[in-house]
This record gives sequence, structure tokens and C-alpha cells, in this order.
Amino acid sequence: MRSVPRLDLLKALGDNTRYAIYVELSRSAKALSTADVAVTLGLHVNTVRPHLERMRNVGLLAVSPDSRGAVGRPQKLYSIAADAPDLGLEPPLMSMLSEMLLRIAVDSEAQRDAVLDAGREAGTKLGRSHQDERCTDAMISALEQLGFDPATVTEAERTSVVFGSCPFSGLAQDEPQVICSLHQGMMEGFAANWGDEHADVAVFNDLSSGTPCTAEIVETVGPSS
Repeated sequence: MRSVPRLDLLKALGDNTRYAIYVELSRSAKALSTADVAVTLGLHVNTVRPHLERMRNVGLLAVSPDSRGAVGRPQKLYSIAADAPDLGLEPPLMSMLSEMLLRIAVDSEAQRDAVLDAGREAGTKLGRSHQDERCTDAMISALEQLGFDPATVTEAERTSVVFGSCPFSGLAQDEPQVICSLHQGMMEGFAANWGDEHADVAVFNDLSSGTPCTAEIVETVGPSS
């Protein structure tokens, strides 16, 4: 982030509305549009827009275009800037812990199978709370809640997924072989114990294949493999 006097940052958040918007963005797992913020806080978009731009101008927010294929001029999506100062809204050690654990995995040369298994274990636990839903629908819903912003196209039993954002993007850019394998394993573990009607992650294209990441999910009838 460019050098901005801390007083300017505090002034930007001194307004009650701006602070409420900043907290909402901090709590969101994915980037939000002006309309998203307005609906959540019960405000008009014309009220929200200048507050977002004020915070962007002092470096508190990052802006990206909405890549979901909307007709017309792409709207802006806002998120907390990666290098925004800690304002006590999140546990200060979480990002540090994530970086340290990633460094351990890289330095110890963790095998990809071990990384996939760790992701599968987490995905299996996540899937247990969605057993009353169709497997693919439940997986997409869970990925959306986690902030991956999945866009899907379904033909017959195959669903193509494009991930519009990644909650692990900062770490994934540095070590995609670890972080993307965790993501793939999580999806595989989610679908692994669904009974006779389940899904398989047939294809997973991570950051090494380009941006955004994509996946192919295939519905299957019969015992899971």
C-alpha cells in the first residue's frame, strides 16, 4: 500500500456509515459490489458508492472488475486491501499462522498426496452438514459460502465450475502447488462419502493452468470410489 498517514486512514473510518461498510467487507469471504453492500446495510447505492471510493482512495479497499459476464459496463467489486492496516477487526495472528504453516509445508517438501489428504479430511467434515442436499448443489453452495464465488454450467451429469475469486489468493499466488492441492482435496473429500448418488471431481485446473481456476464435477450413481 502506498504511504498514507495513519490519521487519514482513521479519518476515513471516522464516519459511522463508512465504518459499517468496512466491517461488512471485513466479514465477507468474497468481494462485494456496491449493490451488495447497499442491500445488506439497507442503504441506497448512491449513498454507499462515495464511501467505498473514499476508502479505496486511502488504500483501505481493493477494487476488481466483476468477471461474471454481466451485460453492460462491468461493476466494481470491493474487498479489504491485502496490505490494509490491522484495525482489530480480525484475529491478528490468523494470517501470520497461515503463512507459517504454509512455510512448514513447503520447507518440509510435503508430498502432494499428503496435501490432498489434508484437504480431503477438511472437505469430508464440511460435507457432513450438507447430506440432505444433492451432492453437486451442496458442494457449490459450500464453496460459495467459503468465498470462492463459483459460476457453473451444467450439461447432463457434468457441471463445469469457474471460481470467480479465491479466499486463499494471497497464499496461492506464492505457493499454488500447496494451496490449490488443498482446494482440490477439499472438493474431493466433500463428495467422497455421499452414498450411492455422489459426485467425482473429474478435472481440477489450478493456477498453474491459468486464471481463474476451474473444475469439472461429474454426478455418479453407484458406490463412490
